[in-house]
Amino acid sequence: MALHGKHLIAGAWLGADASFASDPVFGESRTFAAGTTALVDQAAQAAEDAFWSYSTTSAETRAAFLNTIADEIEARADLVTQFGCEETGLPEARLQGERGRTTGQLRLFASHILDAAYLGEKHDPALPDRQPLPRSDLRMTKRPIGPVAIFGASNFPLAFSTAGGDTASALAAGCPVVLRGHAAHPATGEIIAQAVHAAIQKCDLHPGVFSLIQGGGFEVGQALVRHPLIAAVGFTGSLRGGRALYDLCAQRPEPIPFFGELGSVNPMFLMPEALSARGAEIGAGWAASLTMGAGQFCTNPGVVFLLESDGADAFLAAAKGALEGQAAQTMLTPGIAETFEKGRGHIARMDGVTCLVKGQVASDRAATPTVFVTSVEDWFRNDDLSEEVFGPFGLVVKLSSLEQMHEVAKSLKGQLTCTVQCDQGDLAAVQSLLPILERKAGRLLANGFPTGVEVCDAMVHGGPYPATTNFGATSVGTMAIERWLRLVCYQDLAEFAGNLKLQQVERAVVR
Repeated sequence: MALHGKHLIAGAWLGADASFASDPVFGESRTFAAGTTALVDQAAQAAEDAFWSYSTTSAETRAAFLNTIADEIEARADLVTQFGCEETGLPEARLQGERGRTTGQLRLFASHILDAAYLGEKHDPALPDRQPLPRSDLRMTKRPIGPVAIFGASNFPLAFSTAGGDTASALAAGCPVVLRGHAAHPATGEIIAQAVHAAIQKCDLHPGVFSLIQGGGFEVGQALVRHPLIAAVGFTGSLRGGRALYDLCAQRPEPIPFFGELGSVNPMFLMPEALSARGAEIGAGWAASLTMGAGQFCTNPGVVFLLESDGADAFLAAAKGALEGQAAQTMLTPGIAETFEKGRGHIARMDGVTCLVKGQVASDRAATPTVFVTSVEDWFRNDDLSEEVFGPFGLVVKLSSLEQMHEVAKSLKGQLTCTVQCDQGDLAAVQSLLPILERKAGRLLANGFPTGVEVCDAMVHGGPYPATTNFGATSVGTMAIERWLRLVCYQDLAEFAGNLKLQQVERAVVR
């Protein structure tokens, strides 16, 4: 299980003329071959070759493959934790938990596809005697879309990267994957790629079902989304980078879907009764959620809206007490630390903004939390206050009425989550606010905190732009498979299409 420092292309570990060095938080720096546009073409060609056989495999075959990947990852558990900790600075317990989430996702999709319910098949039987015209036999199912390009995420080296949810759902759907590894954790990415490669061999599948390309700069990512054999793209990352790739997908001669998760401030609304009764408790809970993983979660609750009151004072005092004096946490990459420092510095220089907790970023990319307070008037005056500052950063916006709360809710851009802290006496106020929040976010929470995304059937990890580029999709949960499937209707072809295994779902016949 030694590292190759190379790319995995159609079952072969290939080098390149150029290379790059990893930048771990601790441990040795390692050298890796840098990706090229030629390697992108090889990987895409191999994925296309694999599609013809892999797309028609049985659900049982794909389920066995996914379970074998999970087994192979667990067989490398110690190395996964070692490399992950070295490269990201995340604690061992976090990496172990994320590994469990990753293997759990693979096994979840393995079980999800076995009963074929995910295909949503429909059958309108032939009506040869219908007047004035007969009806053909019509059967609808879903088929895999083609080779998929996935971009690994910086903040989740396992669950949103090499064999994470995007890859697991695409493979479950029957789509080969070309994975662009994130340069922040290339050793972690390669050891997971080795697990996928071992599973391909054990399951006797086409080697082009999965390829890994590391590094190489923007031109490699550009070549990947522009390649004519790539049928869809999955991405988790910054708004700037994701929007650039999204535009490239739209500008292709044959545009393709781009499923990008681009960030969110995940606003939290504190209703009056809850704020009065337990403002201090909510403040302490918010502080813990805000700083979890150094604030480097896409669901980090970065903005709080509350009415000025004694409860608001208790909330602010509790949050300040919980955050001040916290030990610095290492950020995932020097680039993330730099961007965080620029973002908090930009907010600090704005008029109408006061500092509640003064954080900082040390030279070793370790950050302490920052919280600012502003008024609703200044919120409306400065659009930059609604932009995400990725890291342990919070903004509290003071309001004077529930009517203003409705106004700020309507002004929000698309979000992954919106949270409401409420008690029984807030029922009417919450009911009037929810129709607004439903239009703004993919997941609505009551009396909790959005960090921590359950992987299950009902989860939605998505939302209107700019949280994501496709409001109707989720990147977490079993519905994530829908992104890599397309509808096909078979007319009078049932007896010739035996491999489809249509479920013979009958609909009521309307004459």
